[in-house]
Amino acid sequence: MWFGTALIAAGVLVNVSSAWRHVRLVRELDRGQPESYRSLTPAVGTALFLALVGLAMAIYLIYVRGSATQQSENVEDTSVAEATSKSAPAANRGIVYKPSNHSVDQTVEKLKNTLQSRSVTLFAVIDHSGEAEKVGMKMRPTRLLIFGSPKAGTPLMLAAPSIAIDLLLKILVWEDEQGKVWASYNSPDYLKQRHGLPEELLANIAVVEALAAQAGG
Repeated sequence: MWFGTALIAAGVLVNVSSAWRHVRLVRELDRGQPESYRSLTPAVGTALFLALVGLAMAIYLIYVRGSATQQSENVEDTSVAEATSKSAPAANRGIVYKPSNHSVDQTVEKLKNTLQSRSVTLFAVIDHSGEAEKVGMKMRPTRLLIFGSPKAGTPLMLAAPSIAIDLLLKILVWEDEQGKVWASYNSPDYLKQRHGLPEELLANIAVVEALAAQAGG
C-alpha cells in the first residue's frame, strides 16, 4: 500500500514539474529564444524510471490478483466438496447435514413451531451440551429433537419391523468448531435401503428433509 501511494505521489510531482517546465518554455519561446539550453536527460530518465516501476507494479498486482482468485476458487471447491461429501449418505453412513442460518436455539425453536403447525408430536428435546455442563464438561451447543406420528410410523413398522430401531425420527441441531450451525438427520433413502422399506412408504419419513430445510432457512 505504501509503495503504491509513493508511486502515485511521484506521478503527481512529475506532472506538476512538467507543467511548470512547459509554462517556462512557452514564455521563453514567446520572447523569441530560450535563454539557455536545458538537458532533457533528467526528465526523460525520470519518466522512463517511473514507467518501468509502474509496469512492474501492474504486473505484480495482476499476479497477486490471479493468485488470490485461484486460492479463493480452491477454497470454494474444497468447501463444495466437503459439503457434497457431508450430504452423501454412503460417505457418512446415511447422515445428511443441512446448514442453518440461525443459532442452535433459534433453529430448535423454528423446528418446534414447524412440528406444531404440521401436527407432528415432539416427544423430547435432549440438550446434550446442557447435560455435559452439569457434569463439568464443555460441549458446543447440541440439541436432539425426537418426534413422530403414529399415523406415519405404524405403516412403516408393519412393513419392516426393524425400522423401529430408527424411529422415532430425529434431527440433531449442533454447532461446529467454526461456529456454523447444522441440522443433521438420517437419510430417508438410507433408511429405506437399511430396512427394505417399500417405495410407497418413503414419503412417511421423507418429511424430515423438509423440516430440516425449513428450520435452517
